[in-house]
Amino acid sequence: MSEKLKKGLKELLLTGVLIFILVNIISYVRKPDLDTDRLPNITVTLIDGTAFQKKEGKPLVIHFWAEWCRVCKMEAQNIETLSQNAEVLTIAVNSGSNEKVKAYMKEHGLTFRVYNDVDGSWAKKFKVQAFPTTFIYDSTGELKFTEVGYTTTAGLLARLALLK
Repeated sequence: MSEKLKKGLKELLLTGVLIFILVNIISYVRKPDLDTDRLPNITVTLIDGTAFQKKEGKPLVIHFWAEWCRVCKMEAQNIETLSQNAEVLTIAVNSGSNEKVKAYMKEHGLTFRVYNDVDGSWAKKFKVQAFPTTFIYDSTGELKFTEVGYTTTAGLLARLALLK
């Protein structure tokens, strides 16, 4: 391997590490300052008409997103993949009617659970100011991780694995 190629790879790796650190610092600074680290009782009716209630003894990922959010669109497949392997509740904030959210889900091939927060009251309850925002609660209902902005599938799965 030439010196030029080694130097280029080293710079690329260093840049990647710096971006990773910067993104995590930004996420930490932007995370909501919740009143409690305990999961509130959640019983909601999803856009498909079914009821959702947190299952005892299982971790829960709560993901706030919006139909109009570009970063949310980029992250949607990550949440879809996560929802196949974990308990996930997504909350669509200020995204229009249930029919509009259903159409969005169908158009993008998404099947994860969605509660439609039409007026933003759930987002206010969780003090969400930026989208997407993801909360990860352990099996006892204690908040363990908060992510603001784009998160990879691997990052989400790793955080869930750390709960075990």
